[in-house]
Amino acid sequence: MKDYSIVRIGNEYVVQAGEKSVLKISSRRRAAKLVNDATGLLEREPAASTADEPSITRDISVIPEPSKVP
Repeated sequence: MKDYSIVRIGNEYVVQAGEKSVLKISSRRRAAKLVNDATGLLEREPAASTADEPSITRDISVIPEPSKVP
């Protein structure tokens, strides 16, 4: 995030991305760490797509088939 700022408002700090406020937190140090972490995540390569496989599957032993529900 190249265009961000941390602004103090009262006893809290507000992280702004551009002109939008995106996070309110009580510690400036914590706000700076979260911005740094977010920047690192945005710079990472995206995860491999698993569009062919569902992200959540049901456990048949716990949740029966919908047609077998009484």
